[in-house]
Amino acid sequence: MNTEQQMTDYLQGLTLPEKLLPLIRFDRHAAGNDFFSQGFEFRIDNDKAGLKTYSEDPAFLDSLYEFATADGTGSGYCFWLKDGNTNLEQAPVVVFGSEGGHHVVAHNFDELMQLLTFDSEAMIDWDEVCYYKDPDDFEPSAESDTYHHWLQCHFGISVIDDADAIVASAQATHQQAFREWVARFYQD
Repeated sequence: MNTEQQMTDYLQGLTLPEKLLPLIRFDRHAAGNDFFSQGFEFRIDNDKAGLKTYSEDPAFLDSLYEFATADGTGSGYCFWLKDGNTNLEQAPVVVFGSEGGHHVVAHNFDELMQLLTFDSEAMIDWDEVCYYKDPDDFEPSAESDTYHHWLQCHFGISVIDDADAIVASAQATHQQAFREWVARFYQD
């Protein structure tokens, strides 16, 4: 079974973001075995093992759908079905760190795609998430230019040079509600 079908099955019953399956196809065909953004790789965890370290409450697990890695250590991007929303086009994207921490990073999937143009792993701890590139030590992902061109040509989404501005905007809208929601299931 290919990744598109696996993702469709995993997210069955939910309205998929318009650009999700095209991005999976891009990743499989254009990027192949190379990364187009640091730390990002599609991943489906049907058992939700990482999320279960926070809570096994069905209300918690049924509201989060992890779909990709956010770094090389097991942190993951999830769709958050805020207020029972089932349209993933409008779902905030959140990240759960492998060492702890949970934060909103984007208003929606389109913004996550734009965050990925920054080509940096999410740096996640309990207090914050940020995206940073050392200007003296940064090497772009092998397929980052291909991704930038594809994203601009197919969707008119431009490359960014300040990922944290997207995160700050999304957090201004959703972070407090997300913290309060997670606190119903998990206390640090």
